[in-house]
Amino acid sequence: MKKKIAFIGVGRMGKPMVRNLVKLGYEVHIYARSIMKVYDVINNGARYHNTINDCVKDCGVIITMLGIPKDVEDVYFVTGGILDSAASGTYIIDMTTNSPTLAKLIYDEGTKRGLHVLDAPVTGGQAQAKTATLSIMVGGNEEDYKACLPLFRAMGTNINYMGVAGMGQHTKLANQIMIAGTIAGVCEAMTYAKSKDIDMSKFLRAVSTGAAGSKQLDTAGARILDRDFTPGFSIKHFVKDLLLAIDESNKEALNLDVLVTVMSHYKKLEEDGLSENGTQALIKYYGG
Repeated sequence: MKKKIAFIGVGRMGKPMVRNLVKLGYEVHIYARSIMKVYDVINNGARYHNTINDCVKDCGVIITMLGIPKDVEDVYFVTGGILDSAASGTYIIDMTTNSPTLAKLIYDEGTKRGLHVLDAPVTGGQAQAKTATLSIMVGGNEEDYKACLPLFRAMGTNINYMGVAGMGQHTKLANQIMIAGTIAGVCEAMTYAKSKDIDMSKFLRAVSTGAAGSKQLDTAGARILDRDFTPGFSIKHFVKDLLLAIDESNKEALNLDVLVTVMSHYKKLEEDGLSENGTQALIKYYGG
């Protein structure tokens, strides 16, 4: 695996991922629309380019970590974008939580051009991105997955090959469905406990190690008590993910009532101007 990497999408999640790659000796080239927003990672050793074409030139690997599927579509399919600019034999890894349909399209178009394409969304949030302990779910050819394992291990610890192109994205959407139900359960339980005048610190301690214990309880519960709604993962990005999950479930005529209900709660919070809050702000829907 070549040590020269292009990384496109240097935001809240992308910055710590870039830093971890640089720490392990990779030569990381970055593209961003505004150099002002990436000075910090440039100071950490990343090399800035103001066009996609210049950024990916001569790089053996291209990683994208973007916000929404439209962003992904734009950087891959625009004239002078990734598919136009990447040399045959390059490894392409989209780590955005993206549409499985778009992931398959990128795979098909990339394969025609001699590229090795993987979809590899992550879960764990910004904290795990900083500590290189992300969970990474990979779709594509298994040989390409194995070739890229050293890169994945620079960014995560729970790394799994899930199957053909698009399967990484399907796995991530199932993960988001699980989170939606769990965090709604945490918020409803805390709302009930508070209404009965239970000491909330004692409540969280009492239930944390039993059958109701979960990572969502551990992370969201404490932040809710502290009224800390800073985003480890923002509502606007979670809404995007849940919409993708609803779209995919509708294709199979799946009846996922919890997903749809929690999605409607988060949409209400967005309408109330809370899109930049963390997902734990769901408690506000319940008046908390």
